[in-house]
Amino acid sequence: MGTRLVWCVAIIGFWGVFGSGSRLAHADQTALIKVDGSSTVYLLTEAVAEEFQKANRGSIRVTVGISGTGGGFKKFCRGETDIADASRPILKEEMDLCQKNGIAYYELPIAFDAMTVAVSPKNTWITSMTVGELKKMWEPAAQNKITRWNQINSEWPDAPLVLFGPGSDSGTFDYFTDAVVGKAKASRGDYTASEDDNVIVQGIESNKNALGYMGFAYYAAQMKKLKAVAIVGKGGPVLPSAENVINGTYQPLSRPLFIYVNESAAKRTEVKDFVAYYLTEGPKLIAEVRYIPLPEQVYNKVGERFKKGDVGTGFGGVPEVGLAVDEIMSRPPKR
Repeated sequence: MGTRLVWCVAIIGFWGVFGSGSRLAHADQTALIKVDGSSTVYLLTEAVAEEFQKANRGSIRVTVGISGTGGGFKKFCRGETDIADASRPILKEEMDLCQKNGIAYYELPIAFDAMTVAVSPKNTWITSMTVGELKKMWEPAAQNKITRWNQINSEWPDAPLVLFGPGSDSGTFDYFTDAVVGKAKASRGDYTASEDDNVIVQGIESNKNALGYMGFAYYAAQMKKLKAVAIVGKGGPVLPSAENVINGTYQPLSRPLFIYVNESAAKRTEVKDFVAYYLTEGPKLIAEVRYIPLPEQVYNKVGERFKKGDVGTGFGGVPEVGLAVDEIMSRPPKR
């Protein structure tokens, strides 16, 4: 990643948006920024944090945890972290917890994801699935009842159905259940759950009867070990890809990714500089971690939102699926 250290020109231009600000912590001090949350967003935040720390020659340390979007929001709204990685917008109960603890926040979209349903390459009977088939497989009523592939589609084999997916603290879990089942967190519970997407990848790879879902980056990094399942839309089966997310055909599993920044923490120079670096250098790293960057003008709007102090969320605490980024940015954030 050494070539990515050439960021000075971009960051100087970016500070035309953010204001000059004071400079980073003194060399004899090590400032600390705490980030936690989504395992999906972790890949990008960790890459940004690595380069940011190198650029500041150890004067700032950024810790990035993985406790899932829900777990990350719990810590964030208790004031335990400076930034929350989130693969879905903040929910009403999380907003209430933040308000109770006096935590105001910036909601900053940073990328798009093509949530991926995958099977083992040894699976010979699946190339595509409808949302209805996925619902039949994952809805709560399927628990301990839908246990074989041919119960979903009679043309599929009479073989055990082995499922892997994120745990209930995951934003991926929330978004998938909302998009597929029709209600966030509505899922069968008899599957192998993990907040670590690598566990899901390994489980699918090792069993030809397995199926699971994850962020696109984890699939893209292991394409030789997994086979993506095309989702049947209005125009037929569509595979997850950057192109299909941008043209709007990969639905309903396209989703925005966010960071949430504590308003009080953002007054600290190191946090302010980290966010500035994230919004200028992050887009260059997105291709490396295999997510989908937002249009340049959107990053400019996100930067303006941060500069102006526009705290709050544009979603109102209710899960939504299938939103275009233009619609997300057209909503003024509210406390």
